[in-house]
Amino acid sequence: MNRAHSRKLIEAASHLSNAVDLLTFSDPITHTYNPLNYAWQAHQAYLERVGSNVKVLFLGMNPGPWGMAQTGVPFGEVAAVREWIAIDEPVGKPHEEHGQRPIDGFKCPRSEVSGRRLWGLFRETFGTSDSFFRHHFVVNYCPLVFMEASGRNRTPDKLPAAERKQLDAVCDTHLARVIEILDPQFLVGVGVYAETCLKRVREETAAGGSVVRILHPSPASPAANRGWADKATRQLRAAGVWNQP
Repeated sequence: MNRAHSRKLIEAASHLSNAVDLLTFSDPITHTYNPLNYAWQAHQAYLERVGSNVKVLFLGMNPGPWGMAQTGVPFGEVAAVREWIAIDEPVGKPHEEHGQRPIDGFKCPRSEVSGRRLWGLFRETFGTSDSFFRHHFVVNYCPLVFMEASGRNRTPDKLPAAERKQLDAVCDTHLARVIEILDPQFLVGVGVYAETCLKRVREETAAGGSVVRILHPSPASPAANRGWADKATRQLRAAGVWNQP
């Protein structure tokens, strides 16, 4: 753990949370969750796990309804967060909860496939979370969960251009600050959207290291449903992020 890094990341996350709370979003979005508010204790505990020499920063898009939305941890599938990362904090409720997307915190019975795959790969590769966090960290670009009236998840890339521009301005500022604090050697986009965000911020700030992309572990991707962990590992090794065995 690096107390200086964690203190700065906590401050940056607080600024991000306040900034996105000032934004408004139009139909078809009816509900917006900000886990940096109602799951702040868990998120802060996660930021306190940051190591002193982060060489690799992984970036996701935004919280999944059964992952970070429940636990406050990026890709935060409940079992992975509680059992491997060793975080289990009280989680409150969003200001307006969707009936089909309840927030049960660490009592959530659902498992988020993307988070189970991502943290499962890290567990298989590094053994302990302490070993992983020594040189790696994971953040999300956008902290908000967007839902339509039906409960359907809506990702940030599907927002109207004007709303996406305002959100990007806030999230770009936060991402640039995270990169400045950690100064990683590699910036790994988990999926195309995250890679695009990293490239944009990298070009604007000239900070951080090489931008790399890995296949997103979402079950919505047919390619991810056939040996995702092996494919992601090969991509990371080919880019020089992880050394060959």
